[in-house]
Amino acid sequence: MTTETGTASAGKPTGAGSALGRLARTPEVGVVLACVLLFAGLAIDKPAFAGAVNLQNMGADLAQYGVIAIGESLVILTGGIDLSVGALLGLSVVLAAWFNVKAGMPAPLAIVCTLALTGLVGWLHGLAVTKLAMPPFVTTLVTYTVAQGAALAITSGIPVVGISGVFGDLSQTFVAQIPLPAVLFAVIAVAAWFFLERTYAGRQVYAVGGNREAARLAGIRGDRRVIAMYVTSSLLAGFGGVLVAGRMGVGSPTVGVGWELSAIAAAVIGGVSLVGGQGRILGIVAGAVLLELINDGMIALAVNADYTNIVLGVVLGLAILADRLRARRLSRRG
Repeated sequence: MTTETGTASAGKPTGAGSALGRLARTPEVGVVLACVLLFAGLAIDKPAFAGAVNLQNMGADLAQYGVIAIGESLVILTGGIDLSVGALLGLSVVLAAWFNVKAGMPAPLAIVCTLALTGLVGWLHGLAVTKLAMPPFVTTLVTYTVAQGAALAITSGIPVVGISGVFGDLSQTFVAQIPLPAVLFAVIAVAAWFFLERTYAGRQVYAVGGNREAARLAGIRGDRRVIAMYVTSSLLAGFGGVLVAGRMGVGSPTVGVGWELSAIAAAVIGGVSLVGGQGRILGIVAGAVLLELINDGMIALAVNADYTNIVLGVVLGLAILADRLRARRLSRRG
């Protein structure tokens, strides 16, 4: 009996070994480790990189990119894609400023109207994808083009100035030395995590993205889940626009160009599968942090800004390659 017990105990990993094994198998561990190593390397080379002022600026930047990355990821989890988040964020900057300055609305009402319009756009996206079976790529590409044109048409290319200080209070306030936008981003991330991993509706989102037909046969109303995720993505893009408007102090029509690529890159780098049904909020946040470290690190190292998009494209390409290899490996395992 002693021998059997001893053999069995020897075959079981210790508590520490088991914890390390689980950590090593966590899909997001690679991205988190990359963030830690990159930050440490930049901080050693450029001590000011780890200074309070730079960290606060990075936190504010991260909030802007991070909120649309979370929204984008929710759509991708359903098996779709939203190419409009960057342009919609830019349009939201203009709308919030225009409602406040030109239409004379109080800042809170201007924000509500801006979010209502962006939510409506997301609802139309969801209807087009689910009821009309339009490809998500084409549907959101149309919005991408229209939103960019609308931002320029509303302003005639001239930024809207004189917006209320309420926008600045929202974007430039600090909570215990932490930028309020970063705190709001953390709250949104936690809410998204709770929804996806602790609610029945969140598990349905994964089911719909993993196998739409199987989810339908299981009695899951996939259309509702898809529409809800598109609405959420557009709302978060609108909220990101409000944060940007407050930080800039003007309603500029040129903001948000190319930000959809950063959102998609953050999602894919964080382990969200482009075919849907796989990915977690921890990885998405880590992906957004990694991109922010890369962007800010290039500035700290005085790298020519013209190379930023090249680096982003390479990182995105590597992330997509890793996603395809991961999908092939899972397919071989059956």
